[in-house]
Amino acid sequence: MAVPGTVKTVAVVGNGLIGHGVAQVFASAGKDVILIGRREESLKAAMAKLKASLDSFRNYGLLSAADAKAAYGRVRTTTKMAEAGQSQLVVEAVPFVEELQHQVFEELDRVCPPPIVLASSSGAVASALVACVKNRERVVAAHFWYPSQHIPAVEVCAGPETAPDVVPWICKVLESVGKVPVVLNREIKGFIGNRMQIALLREAWSLWASGVASAEMIDRVVRTSFGRRLAITGPIESADVGGFATLYNFASWLLPDLDRDTAPAAKVKELVDAGHTGPASGKGIYDWSKRDAKKLVATRMDELMRWLAVDRGMKPGAKKKAPAKKPSAKRAPKRARRGKAKKR
Repeated sequence: MAVPGTVKTVAVVGNGLIGHGVAQVFASAGKDVILIGRREESLKAAMAKLKASLDSFRNYGLLSAADAKAAYGRVRTTTKMAEAGQSQLVVEAVPFVEELQHQVFEELDRVCPPPIVLASSSGAVASALVACVKNRERVVAAHFWYPSQHIPAVEVCAGPETAPDVVPWICKVLESVGKVPVVLNREIKGFIGNRMQIALLREAWSLWASGVASAEMIDRVVRTSFGRRLAITGPIESADVGGFATLYNFASWLLPDLDRDTAPAAKVKELVDAGHTGPASGKGIYDWSKRDAKKLVATRMDELMRWLAVDRGMKPGAKKKAPAKKPSAKRAPKRARRGKAKKR
């Protein structure tokens, strides 16, 4: 199929956790953005989150005040899905609910004439979204990670009916707005990142549930060992440079002993069933009444911002400095008098 030429306008459908971040990504790169939601109230809340996020980028020196203001001004909101037809690319960012996603893509297919590309950021594979879509060749998965304005990777995966030129096209679009496209050769549930993330989480939960170690010790070993190098060398690179044959032999010995359950550990289910869902409820595996969740999240955000600075070739950890205050006219004579007294 023919793909759009220059992308001037992007429509983002959904204004929750992911939507306002995706809007920021494109608006900060100079694109006009149509943010589409179901209610005016939720759209206002999303715009408030967008402004707060842009202010944060400005405070860290990742955007100038002028650029942050301009990006905010490029985003307009609407509750009318038909306005997505004014874009060249639509990014769906609604909750991961199959029935809802089918409704959204059916309507988008109706109101957005080809060659507008329809992308899903939710983590669903493209083939799971097109049951009610006629122009299936333009539907593609483009999985943004949360928070989408801070995490570079976007997993891109074609469906069996996606046209061959859609993936390279959307990869170029993503690269042009500062994202790092990760292309899958075929569809698979969870894509790459979530499969690996959940595999690690399954083993971590299992170790905790079976009493091998406390949650604190399990998290500590990740933070202070392989977690330190994963941002530089991925798991396959690490195995290659660390001794491929050695790691192969060690994996052959250890793999049979790893958790292979098809459901989370029973102790984890007990917590969820009891309503212990983390900081919001005061308890998860950790007792959050005794821990500062806000401080922990803020520390993580500092690190994400630091990496964004590194990605942009900036000095790591450097925050934008406030302009120096000019001395007031009233204070100047006082300093002058002190100077004269010292001279005498």
